[in-house]
Amino acid sequence: MKSLSQGEVDFGLIPLLDRGEKPEPEQTSGEVDDATIIAAVKTALGERVSDVRASQRLTESAACLVAKAHGPDRELDRLLARQKRGASAKPILELNMRHPLVRALSVANTGLGQEDVTDLAALLFDQATILDGEVPDDPAGFAARLNRLVARGLSRSD
Repeated sequence: MKSLSQGEVDFGLIPLLDRGEKPEPEQTSGEVDDATIIAAVKTALGERVSDVRASQRLTESAACLVAKAHGPDRELDRLLARQKRGASAKPILELNMRHPLVRALSVANTGLGQEDVTDLAALLFDQATILDGEVPDDPAGFAARLNRLVARGLSRSD
C-alpha cells in the first residue's frame, strides 16, 4: 500500500481506457517546453514548495499538492503540524501540463511578463491548497490575484 498523496505512483503501469479521445497535438515550435514552465513556477513560488514537477495523475485539475516520497502523507503531516502547533513540511506542486491555465504560463513566460507568471504560479498553488482541503495562507492575496488576472484577461479580449 502506498499513499496517493505522496505522488510517487507510476500511473504508466495502469492501462488507459480508450475513450475515443484524440491524442494531444505535439508541441509547436513557438511554445515553451515543460521544463521551462516548471522552472518558472518554481522560481515564482520560491520557498512555498519543496519542488514543482509535471503530474501523471491529473486530468482535469490544473495542479495538486503531494507529499515527499519518504515521510508522512499530506493528511498525516497536517495532523502532526496541528498537534505540534508548527509548520508542516513543504509540499510538492504537481502541474497538469495539458491544462489551459498551465499552458497560459507558457504564453506569459514568453510574452506577457514576470508579473503574470508570478500571479499565475501563486494562483495555481492556492487552488491546489484549496483542493487539498485547506485555506490559502493569504486569502486576500488569492482574491486580489484572481481579480487581477480576470481583469487583465477581460481587457485583452477587447
